[in-house]
Amino acid sequence: MSVAITRAQQGFSLIEVSIVTAIVLLLAIIGVPAIGSYVIENKVPKVGEELARFILQTKINVSHGSSQPYADIDISNFANLVRDSSIFSVSGTGPTIKVLHGLGTGGDVDVAANAARNAFSITLHKVNNAACPSIASVMQRVSDSITITSLNGATAVVKDTEQNIQYNALTTETKCAKGDVNTFVFTAS
Repeated sequence: MSVAITRAQQGFSLIEVSIVTAIVLLLAIIGVPAIGSYVIENKVPKVGEELARFILQTKINVSHGSSQPYADIDISNFANLVRDSSIFSVSGTGPTIKVLHGLGTGGDVDVAANAARNAFSITLHKVNNAACPSIASVMQRVSDSITITSLNGATAVVKDTEQNIQYNALTTETKCAKGDVNTFVFTAS
């Protein structure tokens, strides 16, 4: 009888603890990348909404009588709009201002006028493939053109109203490379 009581009071053996630890570690290795992609996918609608809001607000507030309506646009205009955002991270001031988009590790945003100053572009650097083509699908409604440059440096135009290139999500998805290596340029006029 004392043998049964002693056996019931024993803890787990080292082998049992090792097996459970190995199983939990294996699940973590498999699950962490999937969770990272899921988090990025969930940020896309909010990022797209803020970018689209900036484009629309800029188009409305521009001087329509000017031949160079976007002459003074830069990243500071966008930073002012998203400074209190829970999605974008804004740091620095003046020429050192930096806006991170959260769709890839260290990915930042640039805003600049084109050479003629009659259009402007928003560039998202280091976008993860988990956000592709979702971010382009959101932005295609407010952008005149969309280009993607992937890791190998190849640039693909996935929408261009002047060249009559219609947006296609499947084509866009094939142009994105794995990882945080994609650069999107959304142009509006």
